[in-house]
Amino acid sequence: MARRLRIGIDTGGTFTDVVALDMDATGDGGGLVTTKTPSTPADPAEGFAAGVGKVLGLLGAEPEDVAALSHGTTVATNRLLEDRIDDLGFVTTEGFESILEIARQSVPDGYGNSYFWVKPPRIVPAHRVRTVGGRLDHTGAELRPFDEESAVAAARWFRDAGILAIGVCFLHSYADPSHELAMRDVLAREHPDAVVSLSCEVLREYREYERSVTTLVDAAVKPAMNGYLARIAERVAARLLVMKSNGGVLSAEEVARQPITTVLSGPAAGALGAAFVVAHREAGGRGSVVTLDGGGTSTDVAVVLDGEPTLTTEGTIGRHPVKIPMIDIVTVGAGGGSVAWRSPEGALKVGPRSAGADPGPLCYGRGGTEVTVTDAHAVLGRIPPHLLGGEVPLDVDAARRGVETLAEQLGLSFERAAAGVLEISAWNQANAIRQITVKRGLDVRDYPLVAFGGSGPLLACRLLDVLGLPAAVIPENPGNLSAFGLLTVDVKNDYVRTRVVRDAELDPALLDGVYADLEDEAAGALEREGFPEDGRRFARSADLRYYGQAFEVRVPAPAGSPDEAFRAEVVRRFHDAHEALYGYCYRDDPRHPVEWVNLRVSGIGPIARPRLAERPPGDGDPSRARTGTRAVCFDAWEETAVYRREKLAPGDTIGGPAVIEEFGSTLPLHPGFTARLDGYGNLVVTR
Repeated sequence: MARRLRIGIDTGGTFTDVVALDMDATGDGGGLVTTKTPSTPADPAEGFAAGVGKVLGLLGAEPEDVAALSHGTTVATNRLLEDRIDDLGFVTTEGFESILEIARQSVPDGYGNSYFWVKPPRIVPAHRVRTVGGRLDHTGAELRPFDEESAVAAARWFRDAGILAIGVCFLHSYADPSHELAMRDVLAREHPDAVVSLSCEVLREYREYERSVTTLVDAAVKPAMNGYLARIAERVAARLLVMKSNGGVLSAEEVARQPITTVLSGPAAGALGAAFVVAHREAGGRGSVVTLDGGGTSTDVAVVLDGEPTLTTEGTIGRHPVKIPMIDIVTVGAGGGSVAWRSPEGALKVGPRSAGADPGPLCYGRGGTEVTVTDAHAVLGRIPPHLLGGEVPLDVDAARRGVETLAEQLGLSFERAAAGVLEISAWNQANAIRQITVKRGLDVRDYPLVAFGGSGPLLACRLLDVLGLPAAVIPENPGNLSAFGLLTVDVKNDYVRTRVVRDAELDPALLDGVYADLEDEAAGALEREGFPEDGRRFARSADLRYYGQAFEVRVPAPAGSPDEAFRAEVVRRFHDAHEALYGYCYRDDPRHPVEWVNLRVSGIGPIARPRLAERPPGDGDPSRARTGTRAVCFDAWEETAVYRREKLAPGDTIGGPAVIEEFGSTLPLHPGFTARLDGYGNLVVTR
């Protein structure tokens, strides 16, 4: 009888992380096996297949034992971040050919005077834009019929120019998609080799510029994403689920139709893995936390409220606004490879530039020439002289020579220079956490920190001091938490419809009809995913604003019939959310009426999650895990105890200064801090 295995695979820049769940190992969710394999940037599918083969070898299993693979991928993200967008065409309504150039007429934060800001090149150059006659109004009523003659001319122009990726966005197609569907029929007939994205399928929501760019981004990444998924299918026969930016997974077949939904695939899995781990903590562990995913190049931070990561539809990837539901993540260039450098004024700076994995930090011995955050940790003794259990030896002497050179330029001792690099990196991370909390109306001091990723735990103690956080939680195998998170998420798809109407004029029948249509769409997708009718769940939400405002606030909507009570409850939630975000609201003030803007439905197909078993307490003596001492500099150099994490038992408590090491990460425990292993294998760090 074949075993039932579920495998989570997160592809990073240096390593591909793999976690396998044996569903038959126990009655309630199975045992976990974790491993890593080198990534293959030239073709990530090779590293993916190697990771599957490695974990199957560890389990003594066969490929046919794999029931499902869940994958977090950076293929779409990297293509956008590196701006590799070529041979892309755009079809829009006649008279609106300059929509990409006009954009929002806004200057990014940080430039102050627009005189100093240089507008970046638009996603599609002007000569690759074609317009088609026909016009709808904002209600979907047809003002001018679809002009097939100009549509055929546009399709033939793209065919003759060899442009294979095309985005289509007609004015007000969110209200009626018929003109865009007609354009797709023309393209299919006249240019059958083209890959086409329609705005009515990518983002059925108003705001023409954002809808246009989101649709074009989808078209731009579709060929690369579909090719990547096809190469995986050639190597692995099991059902493939791909992590989406909204905190759900979707089958590869569905993702191929909407690849833009994967643009924050990897970081989303990490936030969900952290939420799952904290939900299982002993002593009524909190379901609301700040998550910090530290890697080699960057650190991703998010907030989990009551077990669910916060979502946004106002994200950007690189220079492109991407208006799709995604976990609200702030990324800062503060990873282990972030480079320390001097500004023209002589000040010490850290990041956002990174030494990457090759050549990497000085201590990697691969030809690196600049001091990095990892080098600073190494020279202060806060990480071991080798990584990954000895697989990656570190040249600490090379790191020290580099830090000494930097220190001489700054007029500091090498210890103070190294500590300064780490302090600046910690403040960079702290500022990212403030963006995701304080700027969202949350008091950062109310939330424990879950630190994971290879470099995530390294500055945890300092972040507790800087931000006043109550505790830091370091999960077991923190370097593999994103891959583990892939095994904890449901199938999920999002649907939206714009209906702008003032609350006083709202007919509940309108709400009923739109939500019913959206739920029918969601049900169809879940049916294609294989979920029976009684195995589907629908979550409603709505975007509201005060009349005259430019942006909306998204709030959850209750279940049940959209009657007057339903309407009143959503409006009440909007007032509460607005007050929490901005410090004020206009409840019971008729001078500021509420306006409904977008209605949303998420279709959810629940999957079986792993269960984390609570472990029996140990004897309370952590000395069994002590491996010796080494010189470590926190405030001053001193011989510091070193512990192996896997030898600790629940209830063990270690006081700083100490260093707790494991295969994929290290926790430097500063003086004045305590780390306790809880019943689920998490290290809980407190002041």
